[in-house]
Amino acid sequence: MTEGRLSENILHFGRVLRTAGLPIGSDQVLKAIEAAAAVDVADRAQFYWALHAALVNRRGQQDLFDQAFHIFWRNPRLLERMMSMVIPVSSIDTGPPESEPLARRLAEALTPQETGLHEREDDKQSEIHAALTWSDREVLHRMDFETMSLAEQEAAKSAMAKMRLPLRPVPARRFQLHPRGRRPDLRATLRGAMRTGGDFVTLKRSRRRRRPPPLVVICDISGSMARYSRMLLHFMHAVTNDHHRVHCFLFGTRLTNVTRQLQQKDVDAALAVVADKVEDWSGGTRIGASLRTFNRLWSRRVLGQGAVVLLISDGLDRGSGKGLANEIERLHKSCRRLVWLNPLLRYDAYEPRARGAAALMPYVDEFRPAHNLDSLEDLAAALRREPIRRQEGVKQWLTRL
Repeated sequence: MTEGRLSENILHFGRVLRTAGLPIGSDQVLKAIEAAAAVDVADRAQFYWALHAALVNRRGQQDLFDQAFHIFWRNPRLLERMMSMVIPVSSIDTGPPESEPLARRLAEALTPQETGLHEREDDKQSEIHAALTWSDREVLHRMDFETMSLAEQEAAKSAMAKMRLPLRPVPARRFQLHPRGRRPDLRATLRGAMRTGGDFVTLKRSRRRRRPPPLVVICDISGSMARYSRMLLHFMHAVTNDHHRVHCFLFGTRLTNVTRQLQQKDVDAALAVVADKVEDWSGGTRIGASLRTFNRLWSRRVLGQGAVVLLISDGLDRGSGKGLANEIERLHKSCRRLVWLNPLLRYDAYEPRARGAAALMPYVDEFRPAHNLDSLEDLAAALRREPIRRQEGVKQWLTRL
C-alpha cells in the first residue's frame, strides 16, 4: 500500500477528472492506486505514466489528463495559466486556442462550487438588471460547442433532447381516398355502389399519400471532430427516438451502424452502448473507404423511398480524398437530398481547400454549419422547406444561410 495520504489524493484526482468530463469509475481509481504502489512515486515520469495507464482509455482523453495531472500535482507554470483563465487579470497568452475549452472545464472541476442559492435582494432591482442583459437561452444557443463549460454542455444536451426534426413529407407509392383527388378510385367506387344496391353511384377519388422520408445520418467521429461528434450524438439520439425511419452511422477509419443502440430511450444508456460498439473514436479519418462500405452494404437497405442524408464531417480525409469523389457521387444519386453539415463553416473565411472537402463539395445539395444550437435549429427549419437549388462555391451558400 502507499504511504501517507497518497491514496486519498489519487481518489480526489479521479473525482476531478470525472467532474471535468472523463468517464472515471471506482475500479479505475483502485487500479491507479495499485499502479502508484508499484512504481517509485518520487520519479515524476513513472508516477505520471502509472496514473495514465490506469485512468486514460482513449486518445482523446490525453490532453485533459495531461493538464489535470500537472495542475493537481503542482506544476507551477500550468497552475498560473489555469488561474489566469479563472480570474483574468491581464491579456497574457494562455496557450493555443484548442486547449482553452479543456482548460475551462478543468478549472471548473478544480474550483469549489457553491451549493446554496443566493437570495435576491429586491424584485425591482432584479427586473432592472434582467432588462440590461442577454437572456441565458440566447447566449447558450449562439455558443460554440467547443467553448462550452460542463454546465453549459449539460444545458445544451437538455435542449437537444427536446429538439424535433420535422422532415417535409414526400409523395409515396400508395394512394388514399381524398374528395379532391385527381385519380378516380374505381375499386372504392364499386364498393360504395354495392352498399346502395347500384341505385346511386358516387365517383370516389384518391391521391398519393404523403409521408416523411427516411433519414440517414452519417457522422464523423475522428480526432478533428471529437468535440463536436460527442455533442451531436445527443442530437442523433433525439432524432432517432422522434422518427420511425432513422438510420445512424458513425465512421472514423471504419463504418459502424449504431441505429439499434440509439433507439434506447435512456440517452446515457444508449451512448454507453455506442461507446462499447465503436472502436475508432478520435482516430484518423477515411471518408472515402467509409462511404464505400456504406454504398456497398447499406445503401439499398436504408436509402429507399427518397431518403434524406445528413453527412456530418469536416471533410479532412487521411486518404487525401482518394476514391471519395466516386463514392459521394453514388451516394448523391441514391438519395433525395444530401446535406453536408460542417462545423468549420462557422468561420466566415472558410473554403474547402482540403482534398476531401473539395471532393465532397460538387455533390452536396446543401452545405450548412453544425457547431451550436442555432445551427441545428436552422437545419430543422431548412428540412421543412423545399430544398434550395445548389450553386457552385461556398459564398453562395453563406448568403443563403
